[in-house]
Amino acid sequence: MNLIQWARSPWGERVPIHISWDLLWAAAIAGALFLIVHAIYVGYWAKPEAESPADSKAAAAAARVPERVARHSLGARLFHWVMAASMFALVLTAFLPKVGVKFSWVTIHWIAGVVLTISVLYHIIHATFWLDFWSIWPDKQDIEDASRRFNRAMGKPAPPPKKFGKYPLENKLFHLSVLFAGLAVIFTGIFMMYRVRTPFFTRNPYLFGDMTWGLMYVLHGLAGVGFVTLIMTHIYFAVRPEKVFLTKSMIFGWISRGKYLEHHDPERWPVGDAAPKARQSKAPEVVT
Repeated sequence: MNLIQWARSPWGERVPIHISWDLLWAAAIAGALFLIVHAIYVGYWAKPEAESPADSKAAAAAARVPERVARHSLGARLFHWVMAASMFALVLTAFLPKVGVKFSWVTIHWIAGVVLTISVLYHIIHATFWLDFWSIWPDKQDIEDASRRFNRAMGKPAPPPKKFGKYPLENKLFHLSVLFAGLAVIFTGIFMMYRVRTPFFTRNPYLFGDMTWGLMYVLHGLAGVGFVTLIMTHIYFAVRPEKVFLTKSMIFGWISRGKYLEHHDPERWPVGDAAPKARQSKAPEVVT
């Protein structure tokens, strides 16, 4: 299977023109296999984590937890759903024509790309100045807890891992994957708009040489098929019974006190009276 499609330029150079569309099916199959393996593992082999012993300080923090714990501000939720809608539009308009569904997709595609770009710019500003910017990035405690979970899963002795902060490590890693794929499609997509007629740029297909255009299309395509797998896993985790409370929080903005105490460490994610006053609402949840 050739991963890249090649062609000859008018000057006889061999240049890339796009990814192989076999990668679309590979991404879909990889996503489906992950979902199946994870479901089997959780259903038959995964063991519930032992509760970490709670100290007096954590117990005092838990006593201050409100009945409803605010998780996502209205602005964060709107960003999430606008981004989701634009992402679905981009993936469908990019790949449906490749599997035989014929329609006029170019205009819908670049409009969805503009919406995605604006929403991401809004999110960067919002998260930097109004939210807790670092809450979604992996830290030392995440790595330590991941090591403990891995060792215990392998049957090796290890201390019980602590409960999560606001975001588990897998959420943070998913966020990083979406970040890199999203920036790749946005960066390349903006320049690719020069090759079609839009109100924003004067059409100029000669802005770059054939090799540069080809590499840009390859990067755009790789990020696009990556989103196929990412979207599949995102939806899968969003509808799993033990994760539905997180999905609801992206609609209503809060989780219950019980779910908070069950899944989160009050010291790592302080809420209520214990929360920092300036930034109680943190970055949008990526449900995994």
